[in-house]
Amino acid sequence: MADYHVEAEIDSQPSCWREAAARLPHVREALPRDGERVAVFGCGTSLFMAKAYAALREAKGLGVTDAFAASELPFDRDYDRHVAITRSGTTTEVLQAIERLPETTAITAVPDARFAPGTRAIALEFADERSVVQTRFATSALALLRASLGEPVPDDDATRALAVPLAREWVEAEQISYLGRGWTIGLADEAALKAREAAQLWTESYPAMEYRHGPISIAQPGRLTWMFGPAPDGLAEDVAATGATYVTSYLDPMAHLIVAQRLAVAHAHAKGMDPDRPRALTRSVVLP
Repeated sequence: MADYHVEAEIDSQPSCWREAAARLPHVREALPRDGERVAVFGCGTSLFMAKAYAALREAKGLGVTDAFAASELPFDRDYDRHVAITRSGTTTEVLQAIERLPETTAITAVPDARFAPGTRAIALEFADERSVVQTRFATSALALLRASLGEPVPDDDATRALAVPLAREWVEAEQISYLGRGWTIGLADEAALKAREAAQLWTESYPAMEYRHGPISIAQPGRLTWMFGPAPDGLAEDVAATGATYVTSYLDPMAHLIVAQRLAVAHAHAKGMDPDRPRALTRSVVLP
C-alpha cells in the first residue's frame, strides 16, 4: 500500500492515460485542428506539458503552436485557438488570461470548474489528485493531446516504468540535470520541478544540445545527468568523462518521466519529507 497519495497517483498513470485517450472522440471538436495557429498556456507543471505538446505539434507540421506561462500570454498575437491546462481550474493567472480571450479550451481535472463564458472545458476528473504535487493529471492531459496528434498512448511503457529499479546511486545523488530535445524539453523541465517540489533537491533542466555550453561544468561523481529521448552524439561519453552518472531509457519519454517522478518521491522518503505537501506550496495559486 502506498504511503502517500502521490505514490498511488503515480501508479495509476497507465490506466489514466488509456482513459484520457478514450475521451478523445468526445472532445476532439474542442481541440486544435490541423493547420490552426495555437497558443497553449498554463502555470508550473501545466506550462511544461504545454511546452511538450507545442513542440510535438509543430514537429509534426500541424501548425504554429506556442506555449506560454499564463502570466506572459501575448494577447496581441493572432491565434486561431487558445488552450489552457489547469488542474484545479482556480489558478489566478489562468483565469485572468481566459477572461481576456473570446474563446478558450480549458483542460482541467474539475468538472464544475468555473471559467469565463465561451470556455469549452474538457474535464479529466479521473486524473484529479489529492497530492499537491502534480503527476497523473499532467501526464493524462499530455496523453490526450498526444492522442489528438495521432500518437499512440504508451501505456505499456508506463507500466514498465513503474517496475524500473531505482538505482542506489540515483537515490543518493546530490544533484540531477535533466535534458531533453524538441518536445521532451518540457518533460525535462517537469522532472526537475518534481524533484525540487517533492524533495527540495537541487535540479536543473536544459535542452540537451545546450548542456555542453556551460551546465556540464557542474557534473561530477555523485550527480546525475538524465536524458529524455534520443541523446546528441557524444553526450554520454562527455558526461562519463566528468564522473557523473548518465541515465537514459528505451521507454517512451513520457513513460520515462514516471521513473523521474518515482525518484523524486524516493528522495523525499530518504530525507523524511512528505512529498504530498511540499514546503510553501498549495494545490492552486490563488492571488488576491
